[in-house]
Amino acid sequence: MLTIMIWSGMLIYWANDVYRLGWGNTTVLKFFPDSFYKALNIPFRLAEGMSLHFVFMWLFAINGFIYVLYLIFSGEWRLILPNRKSLKESWRVILHDLHIRKGLPPQKKYNAAQRIAYTGVIIMGLGSLLTGLSIYKPVQFHGLCALLGGYAWARAEHFILTVLFALFFLVHIIQVILAGWNNFRGMVTGFEVVANPPLKEPSATTIDSTELKENEEL
Repeated sequence: MLTIMIWSGMLIYWANDVYRLGWGNTTVLKFFPDSFYKALNIPFRLAEGMSLHFVFMWLFAINGFIYVLYLIFSGEWRLILPNRKSLKESWRVILHDLHIRKGLPPQKKYNAAQRIAYTGVIIMGLGSLLTGLSIYKPVQFHGLCALLGGYAWARAEHFILTVLFALFFLVHIIQVILAGWNNFRGMVTGFEVVANPPLKEPSATTIDSTELKENEEL
């Protein structure tokens, strides 16, 4: 769903690609060069992008709403929300992932870095929905649009949140690959496959005692 939202957003952004890194008339980096658009066959697909974006926007919002309700009523929010130690421990997790530090801080289902990242994604999802509504219906949601700084600011914030989502997705996929195939399979299926230990053959002592017991009964 996130992939479709980003892709359809790219089809819309092509029509008015104003964002760049630079100052004055100097451009250091443009989002995105014309060669990028042509390679992905993006130009002149604005109507298609808008129709896809507005349909999947509601699916994105409903899915997020159900997920938040699940966190609340299942009690999983206790494992997701960062605590007062999360910021400090997250640096230790990052150093461990970069192979700079060996030891990991104590962790439960999610480590400190995951707690911050997953909570941040929920906030980003809400921000994307609010900024998206503001630029979709700036007149009907004029109060929300003004609260976000106006149409131009809301559009920039929506773009920045999309970039952050893409970075989160990229880092998440890299982490899953590094963790191994079993971890990836567990994320997709919802359960982890654990190999059973090999069965031990009964020892001669066990066989003899069993046979002895049978003979005694006879």
